[in-house]
Amino acid sequence: MSIVNVTNLTHMYGDRIILQDVNFRLLKGEHAGLVGANGAGKSTLFRLLTGSLLPDDGYIEWHPNVRAGFLKQHAELTAGTTIMDYLEKAYERLFETEKKMNMLAEKMADPGDSLDAMLKTYGKLQAELDASGFYRIGTKIEDAAQGLGLTEIGLHQDVAALSGGQRTKLLLARLLLEEPDVLLLDEPTNYLDAAHIDWLTGYLKHYEHAFLVISHDERFLNEIATVTFHLEHQTIKRYPGNYQYFQKEYAQSKAQMEAAYAKQSKEIEKLEAFIDRNRIRKAKQAKSREKTLRKIKRIEKPADPPAPRFAFQTGRNPAMTVLKTEKLEAGYTVPLFKPLSLTVKRGDKIAIVGENGAGKSTLVNTLLGELKPLSGIVTAGQHLQAAYFKQESLASRETPLEKVQALFPNVAEKDIRQTLAMSGLTQEHISQPLATLSGGEQAKVRLAELMLSRSNLLVLDEPTNHLDRSAKYALKKALSNYNGTILLVSHEPSFYEDWVTHVWRIEDWIRM
Repeated sequence: MSIVNVTNLTHMYGDRIILQDVNFRLLKGEHAGLVGANGAGKSTLFRLLTGSLLPDDGYIEWHPNVRAGFLKQHAELTAGTTIMDYLEKAYERLFETEKKMNMLAEKMADPGDSLDAMLKTYGKLQAELDASGFYRIGTKIEDAAQGLGLTEIGLHQDVAALSGGQRTKLLLARLLLEEPDVLLLDEPTNYLDAAHIDWLTGYLKHYEHAFLVISHDERFLNEIATVTFHLEHQTIKRYPGNYQYFQKEYAQSKAQMEAAYAKQSKEIEKLEAFIDRNRIRKAKQAKSREKTLRKIKRIEKPADPPAPRFAFQTGRNPAMTVLKTEKLEAGYTVPLFKPLSLTVKRGDKIAIVGENGAGKSTLVNTLLGELKPLSGIVTAGQHLQAAYFKQESLASRETPLEKVQALFPNVAEKDIRQTLAMSGLTQEHISQPLATLSGGEQAKVRLAELMLSRSNLLVLDEPTNHLDRSAKYALKKALSNYNGTILLVSHEPSFYEDWVTHVWRIEDWIRM
């Protein structure tokens, strides 16, 4: 049975076609991954499926009574509500049923002539609670909270005090506890640590209902998906297997398409040459070849999306000691770590790792002077030139071109366009509002800004969160080749472990 049928779906942004004549269906209980390059239209498709965008043409038909669940990024978290309160709301309907049972039990103390009817209703309500696992709610909440790292924050913590990453974990936990008929998850591992990704992997592998997950985490997709939908060239193709299976089949299909294109091109070239040579001498045969040529259904040349290339310019050399701290205490109201005495030497490439919410970004902001230390000293070496990639969403009506021009007014427009193109953005991308770009495209805009900056210290806070495979590879290569100093916040060991010189583990500094 199909949960959702998508028929001839087309969506455009201005003159740019995002999706064209897309057809696919998701079956009941199907575990599917949705993959494609940055900007292919994956998040747009999700917004169409959830109804927050309307298609320009085509149909999205959900099976009646299907509950679709997705992360509501702008969900209100009311101050005064604890994490536990918020998670319990996933079972609001069941708590209402329990309330009805309790009220009915009170009435049965003096039932009059209605005892039989009351007992019958009470039995139905009791059976409903039993069937829904109501008496295991506490265990379910505890499992999800612990699996996603909420227990470490504290289940009695006010939701208004949560960081962005913690807030995302809370919304994800609530969604999973609601157990909808189909889960729509867009990059769910972005704000999760390795242990939490492992828990989510196990949860989804055994999920009784359907899901469609967007992710660039290949290991995660290989574990959870039994079907892969690939979005490319504005359309979708279905592969009956995990990401590894898709890669193998896609490579084979692409090779066959390239061979067919090459063969057809030679055939066309041969026909065109014959026609040109024999228009007069063998006019009848030439006309016959022209008819044959017109009947050929042209194979479109296989084209890959632009491959990003990153290269970061270094400024003048700084002092040998780039940054130094003495008994530094960092935090907003209370210190997050024990007093730190750290030294960053010229040429160091340091990965800063630890659980989300542990204080990695706080430490970086303090080292760069964007946040005042609670106590202690941060000393910057002479001639320090830092360039900073922050975790942020560019919800602006400015286009990438306009934004970068404003930041670099002395750089020629052609050089800005060239740098944006190097990062993997097309002319269409750079002329539409930043708010309409995908997370991966927005990240490439910020990386282009870094490429136009002269620096001797690059600071990057989770730069790979939304990047696809080719962009991650290009960024890794660029950072490995960078001649300056690097501070990198990351949760992906495979991205940094073979080129960094040091690893700072936040857990080693936490106050006990």
